[in-house]
Amino acid sequence: MNGTLNSEIEAQLVSPEFISDPYPLLRRLREEEPIYWSDAIGGWIMTRYDDIVVSFKQTSHFSNENRLGQALLYLPPEKRATYKPFADHYATKSLLHSDPPDHTRMRTLVTKEFTPRVVELMRPRIQMLVDALLDAVESRGEMNVLTELAAPMPIGVIAEILGVAPADRHLFKIWADALLGFQGVNKPNEEDLAKAQQVIVAMRPYIAKMIEARRAQPTQDLMSKFVAAEATGERVTETELISTVVTLFVAGHETTLSLIANTMLLLLSHPDQLQILQDNPDLLESAIEESLRFESPVSRQPRLMKQDFELGGKLLKKGQMVFQMINSANRDPVYFDAPDAFDIRRQKNRHMAFGQGVHFCVGAVVARTEAFVALGTVIRRLKDMRLREAVPSWDVTKRNSRVLNALPILFARP
Repeated sequence: MNGTLNSEIEAQLVSPEFISDPYPLLRRLREEEPIYWSDAIGGWIMTRYDDIVVSFKQTSHFSNENRLGQALLYLPPEKRATYKPFADHYATKSLLHSDPPDHTRMRTLVTKEFTPRVVELMRPRIQMLVDALLDAVESRGEMNVLTELAAPMPIGVIAEILGVAPADRHLFKIWADALLGFQGVNKPNEEDLAKAQQVIVAMRPYIAKMIEARRAQPTQDLMSKFVAAEATGERVTETELISTVVTLFVAGHETTLSLIANTMLLLLSHPDQLQILQDNPDLLESAIEESLRFESPVSRQPRLMKQDFELGGKLLKKGQMVFQMINSANRDPVYFDAPDAFDIRRQKNRHMAFGQGVHFCVGAVVARTEAFVALGTVIRRLKDMRLREAVPSWDVTKRNSRVLNALPILFARP
């Protein structure tokens, strides 16, 4: 690419317009320079499916350890010193911020609580939460899917799993928004870094108090099981446990929130596909997988280069950041026929919305189950659904997430 085109692309990559509609530029990069160095982002942009698979599987080179802590390195030393709580938090190994063997050790602790069998036992409670939320809006003939279903339902589920008091559950969204706000570029603004640090300073003592309470009086929640494992001294330290629970607080609802709202948007903006689903309810699982591909809730993920690695004719150097553009991989025509078409009957759909390899999302079964229950119930209960606004408004403050600001819909009153 020549200098003029390079400047144009750099400006686009950090623009709100790119977050709202990233696909034309991603297509161009995928075709012309699939591994592209961006000064504006502060790292390599990877857009091709095959290259991103390599970066997921080669954990010896593409690391999760302290990848988010790199956001401080562009600051002058005197400013960097003011972000010690931020630096310490992301330097601590946790489920999401570690590589094997530490990742394997912590993942073993978590995965047994999110097996299909365990999650299936949650289904009645998920159904109760969904029904209660729809009961509250059904008589109005309208709702904001994002705030009245897609957000509160998964927050309720993960809060119950972890044993968070009902009075504190509103904090999940506030905390998640702040911690996701600085991510997705390696040169975030200081306002976003400051907000993230404020939340870290609030969250860690909150979780430490939960741990102390479970030590004194264990219950049946997941936090108590974590504490029991911590007591053995073999699986996880308290510091690692706190950092892992921070991850579960944030990731435990944000992906599902996006998945539910994005799928509703896609179905209502593609009435032919909605009709196919209404005529063939057994296609719901396929519709959810197509939504995961077409509007991936996690649009990009960072990795930190542990060692030099040559890929696609480019030398990725130790210490550099790499951004896996998952939303681009999931529209790579090498793997998906008519990739820009939303087709709930799609047969070949090996998307990577939940990642691949050892870092495959530990909560994927929970997210899929929550989405299946929520969307199936909405389609069954709400008739004559339609968008109140034709053009969606995407949240441009979260670069890693594909999430709407709101999703107002209308439907027939019972």
